[in-house]
Amino acid sequence: MFSADTSGPVVVIEARTRSRVSTGCSGCGVLSDWIHSRYVRHLADAALGGRPVRIDLSVRRLYCENPSCPKATFAEQVPGLTVRYQRRTPLLQHMVESVGVVLAGRGGARMLRVLNVRLSRCTVLAQLMRVPLPPLVTPRVLGVDDFALYGGTYGTLVVDATTRLPLTLWEGRDAGQLSHWLREHPGVKVVCRDGSLTYRRGITAGAPDAVQVSDRFHLWQGLSRRVQDIASVHRGCLAAALPPDRKTGPAPVEEPAGNTAADTRAGRHARKLFEAVHALTRTGRSHSSVARELGLDRRTVRKYARARTWQEVMRRPPRKPSTLDPYLDYLQQRWDEGQHSAKILHEELRTKGYLGHYQRVKMAVAPLRRGLPLDEPRERPPSPREAARWITIHPGRRSPHINDRLPQLLHHCPELRHTHDLVRRFASMLDNHDATPLPGWLNDLANSGLAPLVGLAGALREDRHAVAQGITTPYNSGVNEGRITDVKLQKRLMAGRAGVSLLRHRVVLIAHLRRHYADRPTAAPR
Repeated sequence: MFSADTSGPVVVIEARTRSRVSTGCSGCGVLSDWIHSRYVRHLADAALGGRPVRIDLSVRRLYCENPSCPKATFAEQVPGLTVRYQRRTPLLQHMVESVGVVLAGRGGARMLRVLNVRLSRCTVLAQLMRVPLPPLVTPRVLGVDDFALYGGTYGTLVVDATTRLPLTLWEGRDAGQLSHWLREHPGVKVVCRDGSLTYRRGITAGAPDAVQVSDRFHLWQGLSRRVQDIASVHRGCLAAALPPDRKTGPAPVEEPAGNTAADTRAGRHARKLFEAVHALTRTGRSHSSVARELGLDRRTVRKYARARTWQEVMRRPPRKPSTLDPYLDYLQQRWDEGQHSAKILHEELRTKGYLGHYQRVKMAVAPLRRGLPLDEPRERPPSPREAARWITIHPGRRSPHINDRLPQLLHHCPELRHTHDLVRRFASMLDNHDATPLPGWLNDLANSGLAPLVGLAGALREDRHAVAQGITTPYNSGVNEGRITDVKLQKRLMAGRAGVSLLRHRVVLIAHLRRHYADRPTAAPR
């Protein structure tokens, strides 16, 4: 029987189960049609025509005809419509759970309100936590990595590297938790990880027969950081990367006191800090100690301590390339001819193909009005980070600019040239998946005389078996990094306030939900 209540916003459907139909007992399963009584269940269903739906279903309570069954009576269930102790239909319940998995509490409640289902955010989270996690099958290839949980607390994420699905996560990244999990789930053959000593010990204790693979990306990242440290130490050589006519700027000229950088507020501040930092670091004090005394950040102290003059920390950043650059010579020519109107100059440049704004032309000729030359683009030496990128990037992917500058830099600095050779040798091992030269390369790294590389050689030598596996085998931690990105996304959706259990539920369930809908066949086009 169907009845639409037109007086309110709710569509009410009245239904009744058939009599004289046998139903299995919920306790023993024996069929029975002996009616005890009837009662009405009120079930919420998915919206119909934009209006909420309520199903008033009259169901039977029956006697159980099995004398040995502990139940005297039981209520019948309608498959696909009712579930014990549930006031929502399976369709609506699945919708609530799916929305909770994707959008969590507050966002899920708002989305359900759009679908004419009014639930509080706490109810949405409660329904989400009632969803059972998929059964955990021990994978053959496992991925382990850490992630920032909140503040200074980290968590551990475990991923099936074959199916690319997350298995579980927990708070902390100590070896004991990982080894305990591995002992509870025996059968792991390969474990992909970064160079963490903690995870190395946990895997060794929990799965001693598993092959450990040190991730290629983390190996290359660690080497790149050491290259940047070396470039920072030899930052004085970086100016050699400039063309010969730009390595040294014009000789300093005496400028009026009001125009020199030393007389500016920023210049006086930089000079004062430079002298204070160097006065303290000359006594052998550490950067951290100097930072505490001067009330500065340690990185600021390190920047001033590495500078040779206070002007280095006051370097003017290079002007970015502009669409006006090809017309600077014409501007200078017309200015010398007596045309000083920026508006007329702009009109003349437009006839020559310039598409920029008048304001840019006005700012370009401003130095000429003060008797100064045009502000032409200047090139500055590469930063240590840029120099490290030049060295580590594949030669086939270097731009013509890098191909012009890098040989000059390596010719001038033997340390960077030696670093470049070592980097290219390691890159060759990664490209060829050949770890045979690894022992010799580690020896050359240790004997290089460069402190960052010597320290890296010691760390890699302790983990040389996993490093060799990372070079030769196709296993890596790429799937771990992708899943950690997903964990961070779920944290941000919940404003970072989710507990570990809720975060675990969402991360695991949303991955399976995506896989479920990705694997569903699409309808063929008509």
